[in-house]
Amino acid sequence: MATLPSDIFHASIGEINAKLKAKEFSCVELTRAFCDRLEKLGPRYNALALSMRQKALKKAKDVDGDIKIQRFRGPLQGVPFGAKDLLSVEGLPTAWGAKPYAGQTFKETATVLKKLDKTGAVLIGKLAMVELAGGPTYRFAAASSTGPGLNPWDTTLWSGGSSSGSGSAVAAGLATFALGSETSGSIITPAAFCGITGLRPTYGLVSRHGAMALSWTLDKIGPMARTAEDCALILAAIAGGDAKDQGSAGKSFYYAPQFQPPLTEVRVGFAETDFAEWPNPTAQPEFQKALEAVRALGLKLKPVKLPEFPYGPVISTVISAEAGAIFEELITSGRVDQLADAKQIAALKASLDIPAKDYLRAMRIRSLIQEAFRELFFEVDLLFAPARFGPANKAADPLDRGTGRPAPSTRGLAALIPASNLAGLPGISLPCGFAGNAPLGIQFVSRPFNENLLVHVGKAFQNATDWHRQRPRIDA
Repeated sequence: MATLPSDIFHASIGEINAKLKAKEFSCVELTRAFCDRLEKLGPRYNALALSMRQKALKKAKDVDGDIKIQRFRGPLQGVPFGAKDLLSVEGLPTAWGAKPYAGQTFKETATVLKKLDKTGAVLIGKLAMVELAGGPTYRFAAASSTGPGLNPWDTTLWSGGSSSGSGSAVAAGLATFALGSETSGSIITPAAFCGITGLRPTYGLVSRHGAMALSWTLDKIGPMARTAEDCALILAAIAGGDAKDQGSAGKSFYYAPQFQPPLTEVRVGFAETDFAEWPNPTAQPEFQKALEAVRALGLKLKPVKLPEFPYGPVISTVISAEAGAIFEELITSGRVDQLADAKQIAALKASLDIPAKDYLRAMRIRSLIQEAFRELFFEVDLLFAPARFGPANKAADPLDRGTGRPAPSTRGLAALIPASNLAGLPGISLPCGFAGNAPLGIQFVSRPFNENLLVHVGKAFQNATDWHRQRPRIDA
């Protein structure tokens, strides 16, 4: 049996695939090593919902058979990954992070997991999440049947929600990549907090069939990985139309770096206040360094600000109203009281009382937001801002605790996460430094179906910096 180098747990997709093709180790050996690590360290971060060792080793054996006869299926072949536990696997528990759904099984596997299976990628486990993907709201990181997601960089810190297990697993080297989901920040936030790369695709680009719904008109599934290029390779595999998802855009994604414009031609909108005034004081110097690193790429930076809309109330109304309809039986049966977070229980109960006129008004404002972004993207190609304005929260602290600092008078792009989700826009979070030992992230957002440009700029940023190569110290 081959001895695997320790750095394989933090290797990129391309590096692992190349080593498998060179037969430096077998896929079975690789998969067993990752399963051992996931099962041993996953509980340390409350990241593991379900180990899939048996199925994974069976798949790995098939991959070894393909490689033996030089049947190569692409860059994901043989690569171990994890999936957020809102994605169904036929016959296996899919609990959605919530006690009322413990032991729940489905007769069909989620479309994205079927697509990854065809590439030869190896699913080694279901990863923990905030219960019901955090909807409509929650107060504590412990809002999960598996406990609070803990950050591999510092286990007193939160790993971010709602894709908490996905963020922790990739950062700790428990999986090469993971699938997360975002309704309003659930890929971008844990990617930033855990020091990894996360790509939120355009609404409708990736099928959600077989995934728990929180908001029919907002939910998106996307990759969380080591690098921007890794995210592109994953997105190319999972994107595409699906008649079983009524929100499907019927479009595919092909990673095409050779067709992207020179960086000097890319127009990037940003706001100085987002880097000088909004950040936590401990993070502000690092965000300034990230801003200078972006300037050094030669991008055309242009001052902009978000159109004036009540983004928070609008997205809150949409999520609450749709979650109330989706989880009506959970609420009316009383099983909602089994959830772990009192604020979430109260919010779900209140969601049944939202008047139709409020939901329709929110959707009308949303259409105006989408039109405003279409106009903004005549001026720029990308929007650029901190992913979050500081490092991760303490895992034990209430998430609605204020910063204690007055908000700057200039709005900038501070509401970019809810705004871009309402508009269905793609975004990418990239590691950009540390506040103490806690990672920080920046985000780029673009017009719909412009993921290639996001990856192009993200890869250039990562080629010029080494923040994405940093690893948490883990005593196995």
